[in-house]
Amino acid sequence: MAQGREGQLAWVVEACARVLRPLVRLALAFGVKHAHLEELLRDILVDEARRAWIDKGTEPNISQLSVTTGLNRKVVTTRVREEAGSLPQTEMSAEARTLTLWLQMFADNPANRTLQIVSEDESVPSFEAVARRASRGNVHHRAILDELVRLHMVTERDGTTELAVAGFVPASDLKGMLAFLGDNSRDHLLAGVSNTIGEKAPMLERSVFAAGISLEECERIHQLARERWGGLHDELAREMRRAYEGADKTASGRIRVGIYTYYEDARAEHLAAPAGPSKSSGKKA
Repeated sequence: MAQGREGQLAWVVEACARVLRPLVRLALAFGVKHAHLEELLRDILVDEARRAWIDKGTEPNISQLSVTTGLNRKVVTTRVREEAGSLPQTEMSAEARTLTLWLQMFADNPANRTLQIVSEDESVPSFEAVARRASRGNVHHRAILDELVRLHMVTERDGTTELAVAGFVPASDLKGMLAFLGDNSRDHLLAGVSNTIGEKAPMLERSVFAAGISLEECERIHQLARERWGGLHDELAREMRRAYEGADKTASGRIRVGIYTYYEDARAEHLAAPAGPSKSSGKKA
């Protein structure tokens, strides 16, 4: 039994290593040091240990958190969450919701690429009306428009505003990009972890993969995935908008559906297997 337990731990550690490697690559690219990551890991260990105990119906004490995490009592006791500089929650962004709704309107009618910022005629679509609907009136349309202009997602001229992008991807804003990186990766991993642990009904988390093909073919398949995602994105966004507008103010559910593509020259990967080229494809349920 002990050997079986040790084997499972080894498998989990290896899986964690595969997940952490791109995160460490990100950290090094921006000058994050070992001390920062060590402190972060302690914080997350304590947070997740507390969540696990609460899920079992118990508010844990310091000793229980110490045993669960392997951290000493002093470290657990003195852990303080630093809120300053925290990333925004992407699903709460009034700018993202507004642009998504506008893009849906544009997909239904290309004439909606350009909107009057304000219109006294309610039958004429306006950015003010879109922003009010998307934010439930909680954020002034001018603040939303200014932020979208800053992010180079829309342009403004002579009382009108025009779409400049095909989706809410804040490429010119590092903080926004990091927020999406964190949220998208987190939810993808949460789906896989939930399926692995078996704590609830399986969630959609699948991939198709191949090795031993040309980089040109990789890019062709990449573009195919982009094209197919466009139609599904619009359909899902429309359903989420309908659910959001129909929900009461106490609704607390959240959902994120995503897709990703990644390819590279495997010879450049330090951990590439030394075996010869092989071809495979499969799905992960």
